[in-house]
Amino acid sequence: MIKTDKGTIILESRPEIEFENEGVFNPACIEKNGLIYMFYRAVRKENFSTIGFCQLKDNQVISRSDKPILFPEFSYESHGIEDPQITFIDGQYYLFYTAYDGQNALIAYAISDDLKVFIKKGIISPQITYDEAEDIFRNTGIINKYIYFEKIFKRSRGQGVYLWEKDATLFPKKINGRYALLHRILPGIQICYFDNFNQLTPDFWRQYLKKLNDFIVLDPKYHFENVQIGGGCNPVEIPQGWLLIYHSVQENISEGRMYNTCVALLDKDDPQKVIGRLPYPLFSPEHTWEKQGFVDNVVFPTAAILKGDLLSIYYGAADTRIGVRTVVLSDLLKELSL
Repeated sequence: MIKTDKGTIILESRPEIEFENEGVFNPACIEKNGLIYMFYRAVRKENFSTIGFCQLKDNQVISRSDKPILFPEFSYESHGIEDPQITFIDGQYYLFYTAYDGQNALIAYAISDDLKVFIKKGIISPQITYDEAEDIFRNTGIINKYIYFEKIFKRSRGQGVYLWEKDATLFPKKINGRYALLHRILPGIQICYFDNFNQLTPDFWRQYLKKLNDFIVLDPKYHFENVQIGGGCNPVEIPQGWLLIYHSVQENISEGRMYNTCVALLDKDDPQKVIGRLPYPLFSPEHTWEKQGFVDNVVFPTAAILKGDLLSIYYGAADTRIGVRTVVLSDLLKELSL
């Protein structure tokens, strides 16, 4: 059984800084000129989120902004901007985030040339209600659990709630000449291919949902995924394929709900082909600071940086702080080939 190191805290909230006085977690990371640029979810009182920014060198903070780099400006994000993901492709940085308006969680994105100034481009995920989606799903042969989540969200968020979309991440390279976006319609992980972002209209998504079975990358499979799974880190390209670090949600009778960090290896030319999948979590909440926080028992992976044979995984811990764990890639690949 492969193991990571024990993990350490690399970023905590600053009580004196209003925009992040309740917690910092779920970071996006990208390396540039030997530095790691980290964009993280920052939460102030009343669970209101913006995106903070810092720079790391050797996993030590060397600079940190006292103001959010992204904050709500439009109605679709009026209750918070959450869980960033960042990708560099074709000379452009793309930062994806969850836009929350108090009822709906949707995928939006912004672009940048320099990682300093970001231009928001709006929502790209399906603005389609669960009512409409369920009507589409009923004729697709999709597993019943996809339909089951309609009841959950209509009960908790209201009758007109849109498909709850989070955990979107863009592959850092086009697949067969097209952009490839991993996203999450509960309870699994799907992939969407497109030529340009203007294609991602409600009509595009309606046609996509009619064939959703054809775009599933991973569905829950193991006991530690018995509630749902979702994206995590940007796919990491290695010679063997795309390494995907994702999260799972597990419901235990004795311990309640727990978020784990999991691993799969996807084919380089066809990411829907799963080459290997770790049959146990890479790591689970272990330390007190991973078990106790705003949400208990959470290790939520959102960024991975590969240097040589060492993979660093950055994650939100108990929705309160940011941790990092490392694993030897060659050892992990041996385990995935079993």
